[in-house]
Amino acid sequence: MLMASAVPLSFATWSAMINNFTIEAAGFTGREFGMLQSIREVPGFLAFAVVFVLIVMREQTLAIVSLLLMGVGTAITGYLPSVIGLYCTTLIMSFGFHYYEAVQNSLSLQWIEKERTAQVLGRILAIGSFTSLVAFAVIYSGLQLLDLEYRFVFLAGGGLSILLGIVAWWCYPIFPAKHVQHKTLILRRRYWLYYALVFFSGARRQIFIVFAGFMMVEKFGYSAANLTLLFLINCAINIWLAPIIGKMVGRWGDRKALVFEYLGLIVIFTSYAFVSHAGLAAVLYVLDHMFFALAIAIKTYFQKIADPRDIASTAGVAFTINHIAAVVLPVVLGLVWLKSPTLVFLCGTGFALCSLVLSLMIPPNPREGEEIILPGFIQGAKSEITG
Repeated sequence: MLMASAVPLSFATWSAMINNFTIEAAGFTGREFGMLQSIREVPGFLAFAVVFVLIVMREQTLAIVSLLLMGVGTAITGYLPSVIGLYCTTLIMSFGFHYYEAVQNSLSLQWIEKERTAQVLGRILAIGSFTSLVAFAVIYSGLQLLDLEYRFVFLAGGGLSILLGIVAWWCYPIFPAKHVQHKTLILRRRYWLYYALVFFSGARRQIFIVFAGFMMVEKFGYSAANLTLLFLINCAINIWLAPIIGKMVGRWGDRKALVFEYLGLIVIFTSYAFVSHAGLAAVLYVLDHMFFALAIAIKTYFQKIADPRDIASTAGVAFTINHIAAVVLPVVLGLVWLKSPTLVFLCGTGFALCSLVLSLMIPPNPREGEEIILPGFIQGAKSEITG
């Protein structure tokens, strides 16, 4: 929970200001911004390499090192306001962020009992949202009231993440693993539905992360302070909503939770495509963010069907699968954006529809050997590819 609170201090700072900073300080258009976001996703695509790092480093240690790296990348962002400078600092920040997220997912699924996973993950999301709320409040005050330069705000956010990473390193013991994790890459055919859900989740998430915020700035003229205010609203809602969603996923089951999520996202992305009022766009942005917590159900589904020894390796592989589309889409859709922003968001609708179809294949009570409800696949195949 301490590490979860450290992440938003850097990532929330970067997310809140990067749209305006790239446009105002470096003159970015949709083309350069799409490239920036693709570069940001390269470390996520390379997350499979986590399993090799674990040969020489414990997962808990890697999580803390990743936090420190993310803080450094964020702290120096404001001092390099150029195309190449922003690409480099984004890459540093992103390696820290994505490797932390891969390891955090693995540790959470290993340390938490299956019966409590959804609820505890909801609490962790709430803690992250609370820290984000504090960070966004400070950013809003610094930009709007104190008229601080971007570089000082980037430095403060990254520096605080570094500080909490050092505290986590010095003040906590190494917690033993319940199951010895495989140190090789593993792809199991019986996990294919999980892989597919992760892939489309990454694809449609890029539409929100990259282009929803960019639309607010380019189309509706939102300032950095106004965009930060939207983030504040999202975080305030998540502090209350995320634990409730965690309990809801535990009570409803993974299938119902994901079906509900994707039905909502189909409506939201289609609305994004045709929105013409700044206020309505803001409402859609908040609603979109509210649905993110339901992605807990993908993690709990995997925990139920997985061999416990596969979790660390599969966490890295899943992050790579999640980012296959994430590396390509920002560049491709950045070019599409120049011609038709509407088409970009309709692509998001298509991704949500694909996810809906896949979520209907999840059994009411998934477990090892019963991963999907589809003739011929009810008993999961045991074959695998290792390397």
